[in-house]
Amino acid sequence: MDMIDGMRTFVAVVEAGTITAAADRLNISKKLASKYLAALEAQIGVKLLNRTTRSQSLTVAGQQYYLDCQDIIARIDESHSALKRAEGELIGHLRLSAPVSFGEVVLLPLLAKFKRKHPELSFDVRLSDSYVDLIEGGFDFALRIGALSDSSLVARKLTETHLWLVASSAYLRRHTAPETPEDLRHHLCLQDSNYRGGARWPFQIDGVTRHIAIQPQFVTNSATAMRNLALMGEGIALVPDFVVKSDIEAGKLVQLLPDFPSLTLPIQAVLPLNRNRPARVRAAIDFLARTLD
Repeated sequence: MDMIDGMRTFVAVVEAGTITAAADRLNISKKLASKYLAALEAQIGVKLLNRTTRSQSLTVAGQQYYLDCQDIIARIDESHSALKRAEGELIGHLRLSAPVSFGEVVLLPLLAKFKRKHPELSFDVRLSDSYVDLIEGGFDFALRIGALSDSSLVARKLTETHLWLVASSAYLRRHTAPETPEDLRHHLCLQDSNYRGGARWPFQIDGVTRHIAIQPQFVTNSATAMRNLALMGEGIALVPDFVVKSDIEAGKLVQLLPDFPSLTLPIQAVLPLNRNRPARVRAAIDFLARTLD
């Protein structure tokens, strides 16, 4: 067995969660993936994974070896990429995380465009509105919206998003459009629980940020779901502009209270501190920065 194949398999098993998923990622059979993993443990003489029929976890030795393997594989891939770069190509695998709605609406179409320029790249994009640990999850980088609380990460601002208040024409035919943020107390509101302020929406009123209490009719952790409910005429939603911009341009939704702006949030690429950054990672972030700006 090539030891590098064993390392790649081990890393894939840790990141994918199962041998079956790792085999799919590596485009090999489950039997071969199991063989590589067993041969690696035999070759180094250390048990790396605790495995049962239902779960797996890293041993103490496996935790450090996983980080070492990540670094070794990254260096090997970077060496290969350096050769390809002489021909203007990028190769390798990118693993990243992003919020669900931003990933579906904005990120994935951009990555598809980036891949067309670099066909030898592959991607593993995990969409989640929950906090993910970049080191533990084996991510090259993540995209996050809003202020960062983790000082152990390196951040690069790519662009920003504005929270827009929107409703459908059907809703506005049944209800008088609000003229001030305070009028929202008398409206049906749709709350995206990813906004940390809860049922108190922020608006600039006379140059001061004020939080207006609402009575949400629907609460869910998806800006896209709030947009869909707004399109159905179920109420007024406060959502990121990228979710509803095309609907407003098409006349499907109406932006309300533009004279009382809500929050502006940064969209940032974050990377683990002191992590080796292959050319493909730097190129992908540079591409996103240019495209999103």
